[in-house]
This record gives sequence, C-alpha cells and structure tokens, in this order.
Amino acid sequence: MFKEFKEFAMKGNLVDLAVGFILGGAFSTIVKSLVNDIIMPPLGLVLGGVDFADLHHPLDGGTYESLEAANEAGAPVIAYGLFINNVISFVIMALALFFVVKGINNMKRKQEEAPAEAPPPPREEVLLEEIRNLLAKQQS
Repeated sequence: MFKEFKEFAMKGNLVDLAVGFILGGAFSTIVKSLVNDIIMPPLGLVLGGVDFADLHHPLDGGTYESLEAANEAGAPVIAYGLFINNVISFVIMALALFFVVKGINNMKRKQEEAPAEAPPPPREEVLLEEIRNLLAKQQS
C-alpha cells in the first residue's frame, strides 16, 4: 500500500500541481499587496481621499471612525471596502492566469503546427540503395 501511495504521490502531474499551488499562494500575496499598497491609495486619492479598506456600513446603526473601531466595539458591519479590494485582487489574478494559459496554448499550437521530422529510412532500405549505387558504378 505504501508503494502504491509513493507511486501516486510522485506522478509528474501531482508534483506539478503542488508546485503550482505553492506558487499560487505566493502570487496571491503579491497581488494583494499590489492592490492594497499600490493601486488603491492613488485611486482613493483621486476619489477624494477615500480609504477603500476602511469603507464599512455598521448594522447596529452606530457611527464609527473606522472599520477597526467598529470591530473593536464588536459592532456587526458590512465591510464593503475590503470586498472591493478583494474583487480587484481577483480580477488581477484572473487576468494573469488568463495570460499564462493563453501563452501555454500558443506554445502548444506552435508545436502542433511544426512539421515533424521524417523518420530515417529503415536499415534494409539504406543497404539496398548502397547496393544499387555500387551496381550503377560498376556498369558505367
């Protein structure tokens, strides 16, 4: 049973999946930082100094300075600013994945279009051609 599990775990596709999963997690962190630290601050500035991460709607009717203050008070809130940040992160990751898959598909298509090299002729055929050439030389 251990041998079967080892064969299963070491198949190329499973190892590739594991590597992809780990890289995807790291890429997710980078995209989240890109959205939260690079894209959203200028966008918030353009929209009048709005911090999207702080946008929220308290459900208890109270008013709170920030999302953090509402969370500390234990108020139920709809944090739609964080949702907007996550939607933007998703769109960026989906676009990046689209371009990766598109590139892979283009490479596969080019490989399929490339003509395959003709296989070498069988050994018997090569020998027969050599014999034919030798007989042609002897006759002339």
